Amino acid sequence: AGMKMPTATKTGTTIVGLVTKDAVVLGADTRATGGSTVADKNCEKIHYMAPNIWCCGAGTAADTENTTGLIASQLELLRLRTNTKSRVVTAMTLLKHMLFRYQGHVSAALVLGGVDVTGPHLYTVWPHGSTDKLPYVTMGSGSLAAMAMFEAEYKDDMTEEEGIALVTK
Repeated sequence: AGMKMPTATKTGTTIVGLVTKDAVVLGADTRATGGSTVADKNCEKIHYMAPNIWCCGAGTAADTENTTGLIASQLELLRLRTNTKSRVVTAMTLLKHMLFRYQGHVSAALVLGGVDVTGPHLYTVWPHGSTDKLPYVTMGSGSLAAMAMFEAEYKDDMTEEEGIALVTK
């Protein structure tokens, strides 16, 4: 009896990333779910952070979009102020500080990747603000199946084409 409150759209997601010789390859599915219902079959989960940095998001769609949008604007202001290209570690630090401040109440699990003056970099940023820097990562509800594939097939010094082929599997 009575109306049921709407629930936040969760992205029921698989997001992945891997480092190749001189690139970072990111991948994500496109389905967003609300409970067991597919809310959006073509949801964008790879977010622009800077010309050389992109970020995949899992968790609540609004949280991932707003978190990445906020940090992307901070990165742009920093680029304009310093007249330099954004560094991936700067994006990671801004994301982790913002998420830590909210103690996990912002449901944004992120895979951050990019190439800057120091080379290719890949990070995971968890909703509580903890981070890892790894050669390949998976997050989201489909992460175990994706990690099994990466552990079996990833190798150091992959070409960009080999990385793209592995991510699209």
